[in-house]
Amino acid sequence: MMQEGLGFQTLPHTVSMAGSIRVLLLDLLVERAEFGHGGNQEVIRPLLEKTDVEVLLLTPQMQSFESGLKTDLEVDVPLKPEDVPYWDDEFPFWENNVVELESKEVNFRRIVMPMIDDDTKMKKWVKELSIDALVCSGSRRNVSIWEKWMGPAGTLMRVVANSGIPTLGICFGHQLLCHSLGSEIKRAESLSSGIWELKLTKFGENDPLLTSHLESNSQIYGLYTHQDHVVTMPNNCNHIGMAEHNSITAIRVNDELGNPLPAWGIQCHPEAARKRIERAFEWGHITQEEFASFRGEHDGESILSSFARIVLENTPQ
Repeated sequence: MMQEGLGFQTLPHTVSMAGSIRVLLLDLLVERAEFGHGGNQEVIRPLLEKTDVEVLLLTPQMQSFESGLKTDLEVDVPLKPEDVPYWDDEFPFWENNVVELESKEVNFRRIVMPMIDDDTKMKKWVKELSIDALVCSGSRRNVSIWEKWMGPAGTLMRVVANSGIPTLGICFGHQLLCHSLGSEIKRAESLSSGIWELKLTKFGENDPLLTSHLESNSQIYGLYTHQDHVVTMPNNCNHIGMAEHNSITAIRVNDELGNPLPAWGIQCHPEAARKRIERAFEWGHITQEEFASFRGEHDGESILSSFARIVLENTPQ
């Protein structure tokens, strides 16, 4: 029996898993075992209460642009070591792994991403891949310090969010989604780390992602660690939440008529479960100061449960 979140079993490449939902995940923290792969598991965990899940991982920050051309010939292309010349060797490369979560085996497998800025071509790829949700993790990179791969990654987020497929951008993912929709991102002089109240705007008071778990007049808390900030609102979005240190903390994307879509960006880290924080500190991935700032409870688990419910409600049965 595999230990939850630790044991891996490499499998041959498979095209799909019958009877499961398919989550596309921009895996931008592969070099951080707990906040990277461990955080991915926390995102997926609440979905497992109702269904099996297949997770398709994208690593554009380490993938060559040339390898993206493979998707012109085949939609679902397994990622190979030669496709990721910028791989951080501190974290071993694997193509395909099964992790046991909630007494279920979850298939995590890496695929090639088209490295294009063309919305029409990206939309075609997404449609043919047949995904049920998109999640973008946090990253050690910064939108304010632009890298070429961020263009295609932002195009993917914009296309999926506007298509009506449930989408969640976390921290860097929030910033990248907002940037792809026209926001300005600025870097602060210092890092902000800690737990702050997420204050709802009038658009956020009944938001299904942020409030469905709340009792009347309850407060929402998020865990934050970031230096980049979204400083202008993205086009065609509602501002749904703010924090003391960060004004555009949560947004929801609208369609062309102004109707809300199941697509959000949130600056906080809902995947930062207590056990992940403690293990990251033990392994030296966060400082004593950061660890101290993360003491206290936050609503991340409930937010992820709400997102899982939204995904399931939007998935054809």
